[in-house]
Amino acid sequence: MGLIIWLVMGGIIGWLASIVMRTDAQQGIIANIVVGIVGAMIGGLIFSGGTINQTITLSSFLVSLVGAIILLAIVNLVRRGSVR
Repeated sequence: MGLIIWLVMGGIIGWLASIVMRTDAQQGIIANIVVGIVGAMIGGLIFSGGTINQTITLSSFLVSLVGAIILLAIVNLVRRGSVR
């Protein structure tokens, strides 16, 4: 059950981050899931001392979203040479 929750939350977080960074048209559902999960890891490294919470709270959701936005900003910087 935990894996399904990770996939669903990763998809939602990745989708919201792609809307914020205006890359939604370039990504599919798999990319959104990957961005959401990797973004949660990045957010956990930056804000939580390297851990990812097992429970879903508003603060863990926001940390994951910020991590996903940071990930997309880095990808945009590498691809285009500038952040949108």
